Amino acid sequence: METLNYHHLFYFWMVAREGSIAAACEQLDVSQPTVSAQIRALERSLELRLFVREGRGLALTDAGRVAYRYADEIFSLGRELRDTISGRPAGHPLRLAVGVIDAMTKLVVARLLEPALRLTEPVRIICSEGSVEELLGDLARHRLDVVLSDVPLAAGAAVRAYNHQLGESEVAIFGPPALVETLTGEFPRSIDGAPMLLPAEHTAVRRSLDHWFESENLRPRIVGEFEDSALMKVFGHSGFGLFPAPAIITNEVCNQYGVRLVGQIEAVREQFYAISIDRRLKHPAVVAISEAARRQFFSTPSADQARAE
Repeated sequence: METLNYHHLFYFWMVAREGSIAAACEQLDVSQPTVSAQIRALERSLELRLFVREGRGLALTDAGRVAYRYADEIFSLGRELRDTISGRPAGHPLRLAVGVIDAMTKLVVARLLEPALRLTEPVRIICSEGSVEELLGDLARHRLDVVLSDVPLAAGAAVRAYNHQLGESEVAIFGPPALVETLTGEFPRSIDGAPMLLPAEHTAVRRSLDHWFESENLRPRIVGEFEDSALMKVFGHSGFGLFPAPAIITNEVCNQYGVRLVGQIEAVREQFYAISIDRRLKHPAVVAISEAARRQFFSTPSADQARAE
């Protein structure tokens, strides 16, 4: 029976994990010809191409992505074996590496990730936060299983990945009770001239809010702009201004930050996506996140879903 050369597989796994032969060589402290030869030997034994050239770098083929998943599991089990034999506590939870776009509302992220932790199989979630470009790069290098985002991956992006819409929510305006009591008139006229805390200018929800302010002829007094949505809410809690958040987490926002709902903006909606390398979601925890989001968390259909129906 033909056996698999795990030495060859390890070199392949390191290149796939690090994203390039050069990066893998730095980790392994070996030469590039050595690594290339090991990968070619593995491809010959499997009679499959595992990498293809993409620009100046390498990209995994479909077979390569399958091989990487198995290799990741194999070497994870190897670490567990080593820990068990050495007497250290060992477990083997399902690993879920999640990238979160820094501008996303953290209360929404927490609600989205909850179903993964309720699976019967133990799950260990590893969260990273960063810009779209940084996280998509990690996704392409298979350092992440999924990226949670409030914007879809644009057509023609350098990374080959797929959008899975989880749902959408109207945006609402919240404020500390003392400030809310000073507002006069009906919403939305009541927020004209009021101190306002907003997401950073480059975010999708900020662009939508700016357009809505313009269409309604509203001129709130912007006193702060934030990359971090949680920090924006902390400033709101401290009394510095009104702030927007997805209406779907109204109860959580009011309870956690001690604020009141001012009004909902039907014309401004925030969408949420899971971005993955796979056309169809396969990771059990990501599947659980997607199904729970669509069936439970987002109670109203998205505009795209409504049009389709």
